[in-house]
Amino acid sequence: MSPGLMRSLPSNEPIASGIPVAEIISALSFALDLTEDAVPGHALRSCLIGMRLAAALGLGDADRSHLFYALLLKDIGCSSNAARLFQIMGSDERRIKREDKLEDWTRTTWSSLRHVWQNLHPEASHFTRLKRLIDIGRRDETVHGEMVALRCDRGAKIVASIGLPKPVSLAVRHLDEHWDGSGFPGGLKGEAIPLFSRILLVAQHLDVFATERGEAAALRSLKFRTGRWFDPDLVRAAGALSKAGLLWGFRGSIAESRAAVLDLEPGQRLVASNDQIDALCDAFADVVDVKSSFTASHSRGVAETAIRIATGLGYTAERQRFVARASLLHDLGKLRIPNTILDKPGRLTPAEWSVVREHPALTTDILSRVALFSELATVAGQHHEKLDGSGYPHCLKAADLSRDARLIAVADFYSALAEDRPYRAGMATGPIRRIMDTEAGCTLDRDCYDALLAGL
Repeated sequence: MSPGLMRSLPSNEPIASGIPVAEIISALSFALDLTEDAVPGHALRSCLIGMRLAAALGLGDADRSHLFYALLLKDIGCSSNAARLFQIMGSDERRIKREDKLEDWTRTTWSSLRHVWQNLHPEASHFTRLKRLIDIGRRDETVHGEMVALRCDRGAKIVASIGLPKPVSLAVRHLDEHWDGSGFPGGLKGEAIPLFSRILLVAQHLDVFATERGEAAALRSLKFRTGRWFDPDLVRAAGALSKAGLLWGFRGSIAESRAAVLDLEPGQRLVASNDQIDALCDAFADVVDVKSSFTASHSRGVAETAIRIATGLGYTAERQRFVARASLLHDLGKLRIPNTILDKPGRLTPAEWSVVREHPALTTDILSRVALFSELATVAGQHHEKLDGSGYPHCLKAADLSRDARLIAVADFYSALAEDRPYRAGMATGPIRRIMDTEAGCTLDRDCYDALLAGL
């Protein structure tokens, strides 16, 4: 969001402040799980495993606090390479990412080749796919390096923007380094890799393999790659914890796993100020927007437009901050939509539209995990509802929609028309007004639309 607009909202307003930082991040981590097509709760389970490794190593409170947040945020840069991966492979990048975590991509094996072949431009001819496969094979290390660098560099920058200590951002940046130097983005080797990054990689690997293939297979794979991918000392520590029955993350419900994670926060619990909550909202808006070049500034654009409408309607600074946050986070559920749909230049199929229509409810589900975000979750999830009941996902009508929800719907509608899409260029103000004139009072709130026009 524009720094000037945020500075105009005082930071001492009592709206949803005083929330533990870990409560917000642990809830928003479910959005990060969506981007990787991970089994829901992956970040939570990885955090439980990583913190148990930290306890076995005897790390102090300060180190464990840094590690705690790094484990929850390890995937915060993962949407950054989605568009590029889709461009190279031409298929569902979420599925590719999920399957890629089960492959040893530092070695060419029948399994890794099959993984690439199955996901490589499946609609193209065999000849075209074979040519692409050969090209990717020649550039395999370069391609992987590019994908990891996009993810890790962006992730580290986002962590820094939230205001967390430098060891947290360094841990995220070097998540994909390997003990033998074959990883990325820096090709670091051995103890030159930050300890927190080494723990992140082990914890991630164990959870992915355990949820996909079972705990025994996870430990076998960990030991097989010891000394290549993984720090041998950490592999031994994981084995010892497993034998003692202390390694694996909580196997109850997701809610119970999250409660267990929140109980593990070391030292004094960090409590978020309004400015920190704003920074977190802005950071996760960035995670959503960067997934596609066609939405590169969408969430921030909706937030800026929403503030202008709210100003015209006489909203207090507190309520302006509320609609700004809801606008920044309104599309969290879009992280589940693959780029095969987001970047598709043609008309969507009914099945594809069904996937798109699910994203507002996912936004509500993620945000409602923060107790003090219940109203925010409702409003953010209603941005595609229409006054006449023709919207989605719940076909709500005017009587069911608050003014805040109506306001964000207008801001989102305007921003979507003004931005480029894969099937059309962004529209100028004149054509946008002609379209919105016909919708105002029917599907869109007339007062909110008038305030938009006054702001323009």
